[in-house]
Parts: sequence; structure tokens; C-alpha cells
Amino acid sequence: MPRIQINSLYAEAAQQLGRSKLVLACCGIIALYTLVALLGIFNLLPDYQTRVSSGYEAPAWEFAKLLGTDIFGRSVLYKILAGTETAMLIGVLVTSISVPIGVILGALAGYYGGIVDVGVVWLYTVISSVPYILMVIAISYVIGKGLVAICLAMGLLGWVGLCRLIRSEVLKARSLEYVAAAQVIGANDTQIIFSHILPNVVHLAIISASLDILGAIKSEVILTYLGVGIQDGASWGSMITDATGELVQGYWWPLASVVLAMFLIIYALNVVSDALRDALDPKLRGSTEVSPGESQFEVKEAAVQKA
Repeated sequence: MPRIQINSLYAEAAQQLGRSKLVLACCGIIALYTLVALLGIFNLLPDYQTRVSSGYEAPAWEFAKLLGTDIFGRSVLYKILAGTETAMLIGVLVTSISVPIGVILGALAGYYGGIVDVGVVWLYTVISSVPYILMVIAISYVIGKGLVAICLAMGLLGWVGLCRLIRSEVLKARSLEYVAAAQVIGANDTQIIFSHILPNVVHLAIISASLDILGAIKSEVILTYLGVGIQDGASWGSMITDATGELVQGYWWPLASVVLAMFLIIYALNVVSDALRDALDPKLRGSTEVSPGESQFEVKEAAVQKA
């Protein structure tokens, strides 16, 4: 029963998102970038190292030269596609690491309190006291440069904000009646946390995941530009590094192309993140999982009492 009601919440949220043409367009952009990344993973994209001209050429009505070529005659479009694969892969991998850590540690700290809470709060306080970029650079130097190192560094540091949110929500939820009712009927701590409390706050993880992808893409570009990011393969950060010198010489299309590619995905992720927050957060959407007069916690309490 509670699962059906939660599913209905997401169905209503999907309908709300579907009513906005801007959100649908942004979802289409994200889907397109994801498709490019998948094609790259399965080696179905053109090789960005292939030379299609003898040197710099301005954009022309030819697929390989649609965004022009670089100093070596390589297609800027092919480099953008390869950089898209790198950016989306990093965004997904970093989110896959940071979100589970933030959810689990936040839930444990909020539910058990005491020494567990003190330990988790101390840990994320220490991590957040040091600038994020500097911490990522330090970890990258320790475990090595490259895609895996960047993903691990950003994933192991990017859970702090979500952990704080989950902890605060679980702290409020553990004192509510439906948790006490679950304890009375014999539910253990694991069941209470993962079956009763977390489903009511999982929207925070979904919103955080979309923001983490956005943050990971921007961080990778910055780190690669600083020389501690992706060392082999195409990257938007390395393209920006190369394009800064080219711009002075009048070759504007490499920089314009990578900036446009970054702008589209960052704008789309921002719009979808805001829309997800408005659609899934009960405080913002002004509705509940069942009826206007019944809160999500009351629904859970009634379901547990019926069990």
C-alpha cells in the first residue's frame, strides 16, 4: 500500500513535468547527450583523432567540418562528441558514488543519533572545512590522475550536502507515530530505515543526483583546465585549455563550440533539477501522496497500523 501511494506521487510528478514544454525540451537535450555517451562507450562515435583537413578550417556545411577543425585538422565536432562521452560518464559515476554514501550515512546518523551522529557530523564537518577543488586535487595527486581518480575523488567528497539533508529529515521522522507503530509490530531498524523512513525522503536523493551530475561535469572541466583532470582522451577542459591560445590568433570556433556544448547540458540539468524539486518536494508542491488533508507521514502510520 505505501509503495503504491509513493508510486502515485512520482506519477503525479511526471505529469507535472510533462506539462512544461521547457522541461520536456531540456529532458530531450539530456537524453541526446546520454545517447552520445552510450555511443561512445560502445565505440560507435567517429575517432576524434582522425584528420579531416590539413589545418584550421572555419565551420562549413560538411558533417565533419560543421564546427570547424583544429590546428591538426581534426574535427571539432568529433572532439565535442568525445568530450560529451567523458563528461556524462564522469557525472554518472560520481553520482553513483556520492548519493549512496550521503543517503546511508545521513540515515544512520539521523536514526541512531549518539556516537554515530557525532561521528558522521565530525566527518562531514572536516570534509566541508577544506575547499572542494583543493581536496579533489590533493586526492587526485595521491591516487593518480585520470578518469578513475577524478571520479573517486569527487564521489568521495560530494556526499556532504545530501547527508546533511537526509540526516535532518530522518531526525524529524524518527519521532513520528508511524515509526513507533512499526517498532511495536516488530520491525527492526533496517526495515524502519529503508522501508518506512527513506521512501519519504528519497526525493531529496533524486534532486541531489541531478545536481551532482551538473557539479561533476563543471568540476571535471575546471580540474582538467588546471592540469589535474583527464590526461588522455578528449575532454571539454582540455579543449578550453587549447582554445584560449587559439582565440588570440582569431580561431574562435573551437572555444565557441565547447562553450555551447557545456551551456546546453548545464542549462538543461539546472532546469530539470529545479522542476524535480518543485514536483517532488512536498513542501513546494503543496500536495501529498494521497489527499490534501493527509500528510505522507500519516499515510505511512495508517499503513503500518493496518499491517
